[in-house]
Amino acid sequence: MMLEGGYQHNRIGVFCGARPGVDSRYTDFAADFGAVLARRGAGLVYGAGGVGIMGALAAAADAGGAAITGVIPHHLHERERGTNVRGRIFIVRSMHARKALMYRLSSGFAVLPGGFGTLDELLEVATWNQLGLHRKPLVLANHNGFFDPLLVFLDHIVEEGFLAPAERTCIQVAADPEDALDRLTGTAMTSGPA
Repeated sequence: MMLEGGYQHNRIGVFCGARPGVDSRYTDFAADFGAVLARRGAGLVYGAGGVGIMGALAAAADAGGAAITGVIPHHLHERERGTNVRGRIFIVRSMHARKALMYRLSSGFAVLPGGFGTLDELLEVATWNQLGLHRKPLVLANHNGFFDPLLVFLDHIVEEGFLAPAERTCIQVAADPEDALDRLTGTAMTSGPA
């Protein structure tokens, strides 16, 4: 079902790493997230990578029958030529165009472990919520405490007066895929972080 603004209800944008990390628990968690997403009938919007956490997520969502949309900039597509990429793929001009299309296509956003790109996407979505450019739910999937240092820093920003407590609540936190998807699909929406 398409909604105003071009995005599909329960089509979840997921930001995560194209690297697997040093601990296999991260890729296992991503696979669990993709499987739960598919089982619950949600679609996946992701960065169109076929490796690392991103690849594990997409492979599991695909195996479960989820509708998958990947968005990748031309320069990454040319460089990576991924053979394990899943879903309908959009090739765009730039990283900015990638994020803009992912935002438009998604009804909410989950953030799994990743690096600079993942943090960039998290903070941009949070900033757009803060500025009122959209009101889409945003959840950190804090598996194994991966995001604990970031959460402490966000609370520090509030304590120092650079972020209002109400603005801080736009980033919700969930430890497992079920809770994250409850928060993203509205079945357990809250006004603040867990």
